[in-house]
Amino acid sequence: MRTTDKVSCNIIISLLVKHGVEEAVVSPGSRNAPLVLAMSRCGAVKKTVVIDERSAAFIALGKASVSGKPVALVCTSGTAVLNYAPAVAEAYYRRVPLIVISADRPMEWIDQDDSQTLRQYEALSHYVKRSYNIPADCSADNMQWYTNRVVNDALLCAVSGRKAPVHINVQLDNPLDGMACPDDTRWTSRDITRLSALQRLSTDDMKRLLGRCGSSAKIMVIAGFMEPDSELLDALKRLAVRDNVVVMTETVANLPSDMFIGCIDATLSVMDDVHKHDMRPDIVITVGGAIVSRFIKQYLRTTDIKEHWHVGLTDDTVDCFRNLTVSINMAPGCFFKDLAEALPEVDASQCDFRREWHDVAAEGEKVHERYISSVPWCDLSAMRYVFNNLPDGYNIQLSNGTAVRYAQLFPSTAAARCDCNRGVSGIDGSTSTAVGASTIYDGTTLLITGDMSAQYDIGALAAPCITPRFKMIVLCNGGGGIFRFIKSTSQLDELDEYFVVDRPFPIAKLADAYGFRYFEAHDEHTLAASFSNFIAEKEHPSILALYTSSQLSAEILREYFQQKI
Repeated sequence: MRTTDKVSCNIIISLLVKHGVEEAVVSPGSRNAPLVLAMSRCGAVKKTVVIDERSAAFIALGKASVSGKPVALVCTSGTAVLNYAPAVAEAYYRRVPLIVISADRPMEWIDQDDSQTLRQYEALSHYVKRSYNIPADCSADNMQWYTNRVVNDALLCAVSGRKAPVHINVQLDNPLDGMACPDDTRWTSRDITRLSALQRLSTDDMKRLLGRCGSSAKIMVIAGFMEPDSELLDALKRLAVRDNVVVMTETVANLPSDMFIGCIDATLSVMDDVHKHDMRPDIVITVGGAIVSRFIKQYLRTTDIKEHWHVGLTDDTVDCFRNLTVSINMAPGCFFKDLAEALPEVDASQCDFRREWHDVAAEGEKVHERYISSVPWCDLSAMRYVFNNLPDGYNIQLSNGTAVRYAQLFPSTAAARCDCNRGVSGIDGSTSTAVGASTIYDGTTLLITGDMSAQYDIGALAAPCITPRFKMIVLCNGGGGIFRFIKSTSQLDELDEYFVVDRPFPIAKLADAYGFRYFEAHDEHTLAASFSNFIAEKEHPSILALYTSSQLSAEILREYFQQKI
């Protein structure tokens, strides 16, 4: 079959297929035309075309974060690749593999005032595991071997150890529309594989770990964001029945179980300082990504604990609580399975750490219900209704800022999965990420977002891959509601001028323009009717706008965290 005559492009696309890359998100351009042509002619990669590179990258992030497989991103030369930066940074810190492929001008034209030329190689170097630069002239056999080798290396690097994005920058010279029938397939056909042995701690290493803290040590396990992991879930359940172990999980940890404490903020906020001190753990074991809860971070940064172990495949020394003593660089499921087997039984008469924490969590739930039942219409009461009435099996995407923090206050065991861009916690691509994830999830996707996040990424609603299985709830509280709550901005005289985007958001008109069914609620009565119709909609993607008072919502949330047992 005739395809592009750019050998480098044929090698790249062929190796994507051989390494199991099934999805690509492509943005149109002229310099990347040979890459697009090679991909189109191979026919083995599913392609999603998105004009806006910033949105395209977040859509790819959403796809890869759910599938667990690398997704390719293909863009043209110039500033196009720079628009990938926010999503690539998020992917790096979420440990999501993306294969960023940017078309570039030949090296000799960089910095020569030629159109769409800038320094693209290593432009994303701080947020990828490795950067690769492929020269324009790949006619010689040794250059074709080189291209094959580095592309193989890139594709292995992205998925080995700590998963993360890689960047392949491809120089392409004119003419860009040349066609040929490849006559030598050595370097398009050779793929390199890598085998890794299962990593386990030795018996001696586990004994040394447990010896550091004593046989009856009080252990607190805290899980941050991660993909669902059945092996880890089973291992933590085995630990959670131990009298000296308490397991705390965040909404985006995807570890649903009544055996764990799933509402960390609601539990810690009802405790006074003396109570917290009396119930401090000896050992804290963290797993997963960055923690959302500011309460648990503040508590453990100011509490004297003997040991902090962090478990996970990482290249970094993660010391979020400033007490790290051991970094355990291995798959969490394997470690906690070994720990559950090696940890000695403790008599409840000697240590009842688990029951004490679960008693506090139960009291916190009572305080939570009593308070929310008494408040007027606001963000908190609206979110309570949403989480209490979610259909089983929904896939939840949360924007940063207000939405993910409210989600922390409610059980989410009915959801199939909960995700949020917590790698760097930006608001910029929440909608695009959810759109990308919706193409991979099995079932309905529900994005819960704020009006500021929604406005920031409104172009995502034009993505061609949106289906009726995509639903979106928007907290319309005047924009930037979190700034009325957090300490750093809530008392500033400049709050309304610079931080709160208090201007009309024409979401009803935008929904109509993008082909969404639109619903809205202004109080609990209209929410009940609108929510039912919103959930029932099957023919079109849908948006539900919840209109609340930003100032009142902030006051109620602030008072919520002042309630005590």
